[in-house]
Amino acid sequence: YTVVRTTSGAEHLIRTPIVELAAQLDGNQFWQIHRATLININHLAGTRRDETSRLYVCMKNHARELPVSRAYVPLFKAM
Repeated sequence: YTVVRTTSGAEHLIRTPIVELAAQLDGNQFWQIHRATLININHLAGTRRDETSRLYVCMKNHARELPVSRAYVPLFKAM
C-alpha cells in the first residue's frame, strides 16, 4: 500500500507499491527522495540543511519538512 497526499491535504490509500508507482510517473516531475517518499517537484518550495548537513525539502502548502536520503541528495545538486 502507498499513501498519496494531495495539495489540499487529502490522503488516499492505494494498493500500488511505491516502486510500481514511481515507474508509472514522469521521472522529470516526480522524484524519489527516500525509499518511501516521492515528491512532485512542481510543488517544491525549497530545501534546507541542518547542522549535520542532512538535507530536507519543504513542499508548498505542507508544514512538515521531508528528509532526503543520502542516495537521493545528488538530485538537488543542480538546483
